[in-house]
Parts: sequence; C-alpha cells; structure tokens
Amino acid sequence: MSGLIANFPTDGIVTVNRVILKPEFTVDDLQERVAFLCENVKTYHSDTGFVGGFVALNSGAVSNEGSTIGQAVESPMKGKEALIVTFWTDFENHEKSHRSETFQPLFQKVLDLCVNGNEEIAYEMLWSGKAYGPEEVAAARQAKAQYASA
Repeated sequence: MSGLIANFPTDGIVTVNRVILKPEFTVDDLQERVAFLCENVKTYHSDTGFVGGFVALNSGAVSNEGSTIGQAVESPMKGKEALIVTFWTDFENHEKSHRSETFQPLFQKVLDLCVNGNEEIAYEMLWSGKAYGPEEVAAARQAKAQYASA
C-alpha cells in the first residue's frame, strides 16, 4: 500500500536528518531557516528527484504503550529536537541537490543551529500507507471477523 506521499515511487528513498537545537536558538529560528531551505529544494529540485518532505518537532510526549525502555513522563528533548524527512526518487539526485550552490549556504544556516552537527541517513521505503476510509474500515473489520481464525 502506498499513498502517504503522493507520487512517491516504490523504489524511492527517504532521508532523515536529526536536529538538536543549541540552547541559544529557538524553534522559530529553526522554522525560519528550514523554510528557506525547503523552498530552495522545492524550487530547484522538484523536477530532479525531490518528491516531498516534512519537519516534525519532538512534542515531549512519550508513548508508554509503545515504549519498552521504562515509563517516562516526558522526553527531555521536547522542543529541542526535530526531524527533517525528505522523499526522493533516488539517492543520486538527492546528493546532487546538496552540491548545488543555492543549497549549501542555506544548509549551513540550519547546521549553525545544531548542537549535534548533522548525519543524514538514507532509507529505502519498505511500506507507506494512509488510514482507511469509512467503507474500507468496515470491509477490513468484516474480513478480520470472518477470516482471522482461519
């Protein structure tokens, strides 16, 4: 199943950057600098491999139902850690985007905010999907009830 990011190819790659803000910078600083960087990528690389992306900020919430390393109340990285996730047709075009003259100065401005430098990991997509609609939910539940014990 696909559809999380429209037009993302099944053999595409996902890159993940983990940003930890230096104490003297705010989330607003991060949002401003990442906005300029993302606008650049969309403008100059939408036709050379860029498919989409998102930026997510650590909310502080820790799932005690989904975590197996204790029962934390709140993440100490709340408001300090963000993930920059991008979707590309292939790794080579991603790398070319980083070498562009327009990208590098904006990328450096984001790195200046980071206490952790940067390590961008590329992943191969194994699965993506979106939630079922009302009719699909009913059909899925009926199929589970009918065939789950088989």
